[in-house]
Amino acid sequence: MDADYGIPRELSDLQKLRSQYQPELPPCLQGTTVRVELRDATTAADPSGEHTIKRFFPHTYGQPLAHFLRATAKVPDAQIITEHPAIRVGVLFCGRQSPGGHNVIWGLHDALKVHNPKNILLGFLGGSEGLFAQKTLEITNDVLSTYKNQGGYDMLGRTKDQIRTTEQVNAAMAACKALKLDGLVIIGGVTSNTDAANLAEKFAETKCLTKVVGVPVTLNGDLKNQFVEANVGFDTICKVNSQLISNVCTDALSAEKYYYFIRLMGRKASHVALECTLQSHPNMVILGEEVSASKLTIFDITQQICDAVQARAEHDKNHGVILLPEGLIESIPEVYALLQEIHGLLRQGVSADTISSQLSPWASALFDFLPHFIRKQLLLYPESDDSAQLSQIETEKLIAHLVETEMNKRLKEGTYKGKKFNAICHFFGYQARGSLPSKFDCDYAYVLGHICYHILAAGLNGYMATVTNLKNPANHWHCGAAPISAMMTVKRYGRGPGKVSIGVPALHPATVDLRGKSYELLSQNATKFLLDDVYRNPGPLQFDGPGADAKAVTLCVEDQDYMGRIKKLQEYLDKVRTIVKPGCSRDVLKAALSAMASVTDVLSVISSPSSVSTPF
Repeated sequence: MDADYGIPRELSDLQKLRSQYQPELPPCLQGTTVRVELRDATTAADPSGEHTIKRFFPHTYGQPLAHFLRATAKVPDAQIITEHPAIRVGVLFCGRQSPGGHNVIWGLHDALKVHNPKNILLGFLGGSEGLFAQKTLEITNDVLSTYKNQGGYDMLGRTKDQIRTTEQVNAAMAACKALKLDGLVIIGGVTSNTDAANLAEKFAETKCLTKVVGVPVTLNGDLKNQFVEANVGFDTICKVNSQLISNVCTDALSAEKYYYFIRLMGRKASHVALECTLQSHPNMVILGEEVSASKLTIFDITQQICDAVQARAEHDKNHGVILLPEGLIESIPEVYALLQEIHGLLRQGVSADTISSQLSPWASALFDFLPHFIRKQLLLYPESDDSAQLSQIETEKLIAHLVETEMNKRLKEGTYKGKKFNAICHFFGYQARGSLPSKFDCDYAYVLGHICYHILAAGLNGYMATVTNLKNPANHWHCGAAPISAMMTVKRYGRGPGKVSIGVPALHPATVDLRGKSYELLSQNATKFLLDDVYRNPGPLQFDGPGADAKAVTLCVEDQDYMGRIKKLQEYLDKVRTIVKPGCSRDVLKAALSAMASVTDVLSVISSPSSVSTPF
């Protein structure tokens, strides 16, 4: 099997054309000189968790932000790195495949070779299992030639990935030492980058010379925080799914007799469902975050959809399209509680065939109420994090079944005057994962790969490559790096048996912010989407011409660029130091003291643990 990795692909004419596309580099990454500014130490977004994070990460917490600078930047404190001794770097894919992943490796390879042709890049075959077993493939231009700007992870492959146990961490360290690696780049999402941070801390503690770098690549789009605006793959996933959804919308409008229930990727967060809604304008979307916040039961959701169907029927519309995230089932309180009982019994070794008789009375009643096909799916053994096997649970069919039952009841009672309700269900879970990446994901991933080299050249460990100001053209992107430990939070509570992470610092999936501008935009248009059939078809992925440079709606409407604003604040503080020097006038000193006193009072209140809000 290992022999299949890295072999040349058979490319279509379009793939060949895409393989020739050269992503654009921001000015700060061009040339052979690395210019990095390291300023103030970072801190946790939630002060209440700072002490715990510092205790778990004594060597890598509190490190400064890194800003990579263009040649024309005038920054007196910047490190100018012109000497680039040959280094050896390892790279691996962790987690589920996401479009654009190959370009991270391409960007890293190009950066290594442009700074020193003797640099070596080794790809680990089969994800973390390949790391532990020290199975490698040297990445060369020949290997990369048919993987540039292509989808999938098949150049190196992946397995069920984690680097967490003592045995796994020791195996990773042994591999890095045996292969004499100066750097290890881990490409993945929330879990993989948490593992990267723990690995970096362990390496620092044991004085292992390998520096660990993380890259935010996940199709769910849930690795978001003040430093990370977007994840590689999310843009492509949403564009491909939006076209499919739009095609279904057109079909619904043409036939005028079907309701389509479409389940989308999104385990802990509903970012894909939200973005696809804003791109394609289906009639309705049920976000897991809404359900959790309002504690909606499965009957509440059913009634909400039935009321929408009835409202559309009053406008002589007997068709529609409804989106659901795959994680919705775990957001429904009573279903989640049922799942926890089931998972607890499964972990005790109770056979799935006898579980129903051992449930508590209320759980047994709910279980018996559910359709037979859902019961079987709820009995599947849980994932390692104790979550259900969400891709295998047909939530869309469950909701459609309940809605059809209720609509038939209303029709019989005479409260519903429309046509007989007909549902068609789809799960768009795998159709987009191997897609050719969008132009944005090609560019973003390639740039992140270059940043990884810059991080290693600066001698940094436990950092994640970051780019902000992404909604603007690439030549305005702000490239940098942030300590992964600064992105962590500490959960003080938990649900169900999966309580091992409680009190342990980790990156947690960022859920949809119900106070954010993206959700506000959805709320403003919800009634129009529901009743007016303003379906929008963005068409297939475009690589040139109209639509090629389009970016995710949720990226463009949010006011982000945290790294750029930190830089601007530092410029203001430097300007204050320049103006308010010993010998300045009393009026200048008085004005500065008054302004600073007001600012510090306000910031002290806002940053206190009781008032800190972490929308990500």
